[in-house]
Amino acid sequence: MTSQILWEARKYEEAFGKKIQKEERPDFHLSPRTGWMNDPNGFSCYGGKYHLFYQYHPYDSHWGPMHWGHAVSDDLLHWEYLPAALAPDEIYDRDGCFSGSALTLPDGRQLLMYTGVVKERQADGSCNEVQTQCLAVGDGADYVKYDGNPVLNEQDIPWGSSRFDFRDPKLWQEEDGTYRCAIGNRSGDGSGQILLFESPDGFDWRYKKVLAANHNRFGKMWECPDFFPLDGKWVLLTSPQDMLPSGFEYHNGNGTLCLIGSYEKTTEEFTEEGNQSVDYGIDFYAPQTVLTPDGRRVMIGWMQNWDTCNHRRVHEEPWFGQMSLPRELSIRDGKLLQKPVRELEAMRRNKISYENVTVSGTVRLEGIRGRRIDMELTIRPEDGCDLYRKFAVRLAQNGQYHTSISFRPGESVLKIDRKFSGSRRAIIHQRRSKVCRKGGALKLRIILDRFSVEAFVNDGEQVLSAVLYTEQEADGISFIADGTVNMDVVKYEIGGGA
Repeated sequence: MTSQILWEARKYEEAFGKKIQKEERPDFHLSPRTGWMNDPNGFSCYGGKYHLFYQYHPYDSHWGPMHWGHAVSDDLLHWEYLPAALAPDEIYDRDGCFSGSALTLPDGRQLLMYTGVVKERQADGSCNEVQTQCLAVGDGADYVKYDGNPVLNEQDIPWGSSRFDFRDPKLWQEEDGTYRCAIGNRSGDGSGQILLFESPDGFDWRYKKVLAANHNRFGKMWECPDFFPLDGKWVLLTSPQDMLPSGFEYHNGNGTLCLIGSYEKTTEEFTEEGNQSVDYGIDFYAPQTVLTPDGRRVMIGWMQNWDTCNHRRVHEEPWFGQMSLPRELSIRDGKLLQKPVRELEAMRRNKISYENVTVSGTVRLEGIRGRRIDMELTIRPEDGCDLYRKFAVRLAQNGQYHTSISFRPGESVLKIDRKFSGSRRAIIHQRRSKVCRKGGALKLRIILDRFSVEAFVNDGEQVLSAVLYTEQEADGISFIADGTVNMDVVKYEIGGGA
């Protein structure tokens, strides 16, 4: 039976979601039905559709008591809202239903595992959040919380570990039918760790071991883990808090970390072999993956950054937060590669292309404009000319505004910069990344969708993501070179128009 709290949330989102016009939302990125959105949850395939839940506060466009919003899709790009799945309506989750995951049980039901939060007053007068792991079971639309909740609490974690930082369970089923779960935690030394738990049936859980430990290398608490095999390796994704930069890596403070290594199944031992950022732009956090029916590993993240949540279209708005473009993952030469899901290609229309364009100074090309586009650029030094000093593409541009993506080949540094995008706040507006290849050749695939830009570098070696709240009329694109560049460009409109 639906609780009063969940019923009220569903009635509210139904009424107020209708007031948001299609043109006020991203076209092919999921945004909340109404109110606030953060981390993706329960990214899964169930009942012939992709399901994506999300951290959700329907009553305000700012963070509040966490619910689970819910949407489904056939193609990962066009989403249909379903009623909110979870609300903080039990004694063990009364202050929030935090992040978690989903899978299908042998009897055909869908199992959700999430973090329940209860605020506890401390002896010094402060308030901390006690976090436990909870279950709900449903049919893809309605979910009933398990009578045995919480199924994991402070008694199930290693001695000295934090009961206030114990969250974000990621479920999977092993080949023998048993279940595993990776959960973010904070160890006795104050840094993050990922704990591994096991269950014979998905309901009765016990602690197994520490799957990975931070030892104060990458920030502090590790949130939102995901763990999966990929191209003969194993990948651990997590979102550390309070990271320090290392060269061109980990500049977002609260950012994303990819650990690639090997996993010995008999001992359940993960051995790290390499690490890297997941996204080198401004806005990306808490990614979660799904294995598609055709065998692809697809990742989606919250296209936002905790430090930039005051970067908004207007002071008060009916929705805030959006998901990234879903990305197909692979590994090449020990590095994570990301490409837009191939389903996006079915949305392309009105192709315009130019080859061997000489760019020196500022160049604008007929038909190359728009705010919902998929554009591929290939640049290289012009034959017979010295290596150019800088190349930039300006997007979402008019006489007042623009966002730029620029490349300096002498340093092999790529930068995204939105300081002229219309922001009225002195928040984070640029990020730089080191590009692997040298010699002045560069490939970019730039995808714009009303309120965002995502740039995929050299066939997915890196991605730079950022939200943009520039007025929609600013749809110009220009190319600028200090020196001489030879460029090919192919542009498609996406969705219903440019």
